[in-house]
Amino acid sequence: METNGPISGKRRADAPTNETGAQYHLHLSAGQIPETVLMPGDPGRVMRMADTWEGGEELAFHREYRSARGTYKGMPIGAISSGVGAPSLEIAVHEFAAIGGKTVIRVGTCGALRAEIEPGDLIVPVAAVRRDGTTDRYLSPEHPAFADPEVYMALIEACEHLGYRYHVGIACSVGSFYVGQERPVTSGFWQSSADGLIEDLRKAGVACLEMECSALFMLARLFGMRSGAVLGAVANRATNAFGDNGAEERAIAAANEAVAILAEWDCLKTAAGKTNFYPSLLRNG
Repeated sequence: METNGPISGKRRADAPTNETGAQYHLHLSAGQIPETVLMPGDPGRVMRMADTWEGGEELAFHREYRSARGTYKGMPIGAISSGVGAPSLEIAVHEFAAIGGKTVIRVGTCGALRAEIEPGDLIVPVAAVRRDGTTDRYLSPEHPAFADPEVYMALIEACEHLGYRYHVGIACSVGSFYVGQERPVTSGFWQSSADGLIEDLRKAGVACLEMECSALFMLARLFGMRSGAVLGAVANRATNAFGDNGAEERAIAAANEAVAILAEWDCLKTAAGKTNFYPSLLRNG
């Protein structure tokens, strides 16, 4: 169903805005934030991102949605936090798209499933298993959730340029931090259906568990945006190791660098009159 915002100056329930006409949750309007944003879950990470930019400034902070803007290597860049999990990320992605968003890079953390991925390493997911509890409201499980190739290639290029340890693979996005990730809960409650999740995913070659990528990849595509993610491993469920080891800072740096790389590739596409980036454009450019 199409909605066109307020009618005759009146606010409406099916397309909510705040009192100023800005997006209801983000408190942002068109033109206020750049078309490319980093999307951490943690609102506290937004200003750590802004501190790495030129002229970084906070824009809004409402509930779990904090936003900022600045420039990185001369390119406009923004950040919007999404909170934890797919339901709150759905809101951030939709409202960003509604005000002209074009590119979203999730900058988050994850729990690795493979023993060789150490806490502190980065993971660039190319796709995600959909156990997020939100995207099934949009499309049936047969529809894939995948990162935009340009975005994940730019993140790989960024990790190589910065000399970071990184891994490329598939994430599994879940809608539960505890039982849904095969963690025990305080009451001792358990269901046999929760048994074997991690081992099954590991056997299928899945690299990590997290809570947002599948929703981002699918919703961004449906809303006409490109998306990708870079995740810092802060746990390993194969070895039970736990610790940040600088993963967040490296993920932020890689995402910043990827924004600059994407801007360069976009210029090459425009100059060549092409819709998609491909490696030969670098030689021709």
